Amino acid sequence: MLTKKNIYFCTKFRNVIRQVIMQFTRTLFFLAVLVLSQPVFLNASSHAELASDSTESAQVVSHEGMSMKEEIKAHISHHLQDVHDFHLYTDTETNTHVGFPLPIILIDDGIQIFSSSKFHHGESVAENNGNYYKLYHGKIYKTDAAGTLEVHDGHVHGEKPLDFSITKNVFSIMAFALMLILLFTGAARSYKKSLVPSGSAKFLEPLIIFVRDEIAIPNIGEKHYKRFMSYLLTVFFFIWLVNLFGLTPLGINVTNSISVTFALAIMTFVITQVNGKSEYWKHIFWMPGVPVPMKILLAPIELLGVFIKPFALLIRLYANITAGHIVLMSLIGLMFIFHSWIGSTLSFGLSVFISLIELLVAALQAYIFTMLTALYFGSAVAEHEHH
Repeated sequence: MLTKKNIYFCTKFRNVIRQVIMQFTRTLFFLAVLVLSQPVFLNASSHAELASDSTESAQVVSHEGMSMKEEIKAHISHHLQDVHDFHLYTDTETNTHVGFPLPIILIDDGIQIFSSSKFHHGESVAENNGNYYKLYHGKIYKTDAAGTLEVHDGHVHGEKPLDFSITKNVFSIMAFALMLILLFTGAARSYKKSLVPSGSAKFLEPLIIFVRDEIAIPNIGEKHYKRFMSYLLTVFFFIWLVNLFGLTPLGINVTNSISVTFALAIMTFVITQVNGKSEYWKHIFWMPGVPVPMKILLAPIELLGVFIKPFALLIRLYANITAGHIVLMSLIGLMFIFHSWIGSTLSFGLSVFISLIELLVAALQAYIFTMLTALYFGSAVAEHEHH
């Protein structure tokens, strides 16, 4: 039987959930905009060099005369890369590529915008407004009409325009952001109609409560956890969703790009430092209850730890997801190398087993990233009592 007290509690709980969901959508939009800048990091990093000893072009994954091992290695390298078109698969018999192009946005004598289809999967030189560009190992270089590039010791000596293109990872991030916004806004609307969750709220409400009761409150405290809930929910659901889609044949591998994990970690770092109280900084530079000589010795170490924490966040997520993809695809490749039903069957069985493990890892990495983020927030807002 519903009493006035129960109705008041349910209404208050519903309002809290609705507020958290709406905060989540706003933070998710901010996350999508920030991570959208990841091609700049990719342009400056050597992430695309993973394929340097396997393929001449980031998009070409099969060549005549390649051995089976070399072709498998090329496929793995291609799978791990962020490319400028959404490539699903290549028909090696007809040499046709199935997918769709993405927009290229370059800063080079103004803004240059054109479709990635002009590159023909790295096989052609793209011309736009009298400028010529060529794809080489996933990077865009300015060149002449013939596509001449000077390559010495595996390094290209050429001009690279500033690349703000919508790559496969950026497109995937935008799609996931839209998906989560639709899910959570739909869940928020369901609470306007009834206290009983319906639709997507049935699935999302237990997870929201889990993040609140098992991650936010224990690590941050009941006094301060509410202002961090929107960000914690954002990173938890975002990382979990992209990790799950990374196990599909679509070739979406967002969190195995170090630029994405860097963007996530730098946001955690900034929020932690901005919300750090005087006690937080005091425990870094001048620890209470510690002899003065030890304070001088420990202060640089504690300050270094401030930067090591977000670095550990980005490396842990990036390394675990990348290693999982490499192991899984290597086991699948062994099915084509073995020419006996025993070896192929064993490889298939191991692939299925690792795939199930990767489903657990997808959720586990989202939980660990969110929990450590909450732990850093908790250390920043903690109130200590010194005697």
